[in-house]
This record gives sequence, C-alpha cells and structure tokens, in this order.
Amino acid sequence: MEAMLRSLFIFVSVSLFVTHISVEVSATTITLYNKCTHPVWPGIQPGAGQPIVARGGFKLLPSKSYSLKLPADWSGRIWGRHGCSFDASGRGRCATGDCGGSLFCNGLGGAPPATLAEITLGHEQDFYDVSLVDGYNLAIAITPFKGSGKCSPAGCVSDLNMMCPVGLQVRSHDKRRVVACKSACFAFNSPRYCCTGRFGSPQSCKPTAYSRIFKAACPRAYSYAYDDPTSIATCTGGNYLVTFCAHH
Repeated sequence: MEAMLRSLFIFVSVSLFVTHISVEVSATTITLYNKCTHPVWPGIQPGAGQPIVARGGFKLLPSKSYSLKLPADWSGRIWGRHGCSFDASGRGRCATGDCGGSLFCNGLGGAPPATLAEITLGHEQDFYDVSLVDGYNLAIAITPFKGSGKCSPAGCVSDLNMMCPVGLQVRSHDKRRVVACKSACFAFNSPRYCCTGRFGSPQSCKPTAYSRIFKAACPRAYSYAYDDPTSIATCTGGNYLVTFCAHH
C-alpha cells in the first residue's frame, strides 16, 4: 500500500510539473504600450467561449506598458478608450470606445468608432490584424517579436482624426477637435457601406470613397468588411507589442 501511494505521489508530482511547464511554454505574452501624451484605458474583449483577461480593462498612463500572458488558443480584440472618467467603484464613461460605462469591460465590446487590434492564437500559427471596420479613434500598431514566419507588423499608424471626412467626424464636447472617425457603415447604415443585403459578398461589396481614405492612410489595416485578406498578418510562436498612438 505504501509503495502504491509513493508511486501515485510521484506520478501526480510529475504530471503537475509537466502541466506547469507546458502552460509556461505555450503562454503568449502581449504587451500594451501607451505612446500617447494622454492616458489610455485599454479594453479587452475575448472571443466567444474565451476567458476574460485583466478584467477586460484598466488605465494605462503615458509612456507606461502593461504585459499579460494570454492562454493558449486565446482570441479576442483590444482597443483604446480615451477621455475617460471613473469613480471609486469603476463607474463612469469614456469619450470614445466606452464599454457600458465601466472601467472593467468584463467581456463587453467598445462602442464604435474605435480602432481594433484583433488576434487569434493557434498551435501552428497566430493571426492578427488592426481593423477600421468599426471606425477609428486611436492609432494602433501590432508588432510581433521572438516568433518565426513572416511576422510582419500590422496597424494604423496615421492620425485619421486629422483627415476624417466631415460626415464621419465625432467631435469633442467643445466641438474644437475630432476625437474619432466613424466608419461609413456606422455613419450611414447603408448596405453598400456595411456589406449587407445584396452587397453581402466580396464580389458585390467593393471599396468606397470612404474606405479608400482609410486604406490610403493605413495600408496595413482592414478598411472595410471585405478588405484585402492580406491585411491579416501571421506569425508562429510570437509575442506581441500593441502600441497606442503609434504615430507619436
């Protein structure tokens, strides 16, 4: 009996050790860096069935970074909120990218317009992109490192607020500056711009004057729903740096 227990103990100990090692090896690090001159409140929304990380949101001061380990095979989106004010309980609001008036998004997405960094981790390959399909509020870049494969950077590093067409502009409360740029779909809710209805396929939904402005300014970002698939970047076994206000 004693020999059996000793063998069981050794087996459990080895199993725990192996499990611990495999989790460490498979964990991907993603670092969020605020290059803006103002605070950013990153929002993180997991894909369906995926765990929430970092409670879904936090405050990140200028020139500060925050690193977190993502579980294996995790997928989700990250965006930056700005112009936020929260009370001691974490209730409040943001000028752009707000997630239900809470500091901790806890699984909720951000209100458009907001620039989205999207990532899907896989055993063989990771997929990542920066999307302007929900509009733009802050410049975002994704830079992979320590990975293998093409591992090219993705992102929108231009300040689209500076060139946003009047019909897409979201202005500050004092109306003095543009704080975000809507997508044409969000602004006009038209099938042509939203790629719905008879425009619901890559063959029928083509670039528009608005999406071309986005694409010209940010060639390494998705400009509309059926944008060029090469806007998706791939890397194997990489870690990732997500930079807010990458144009600074």
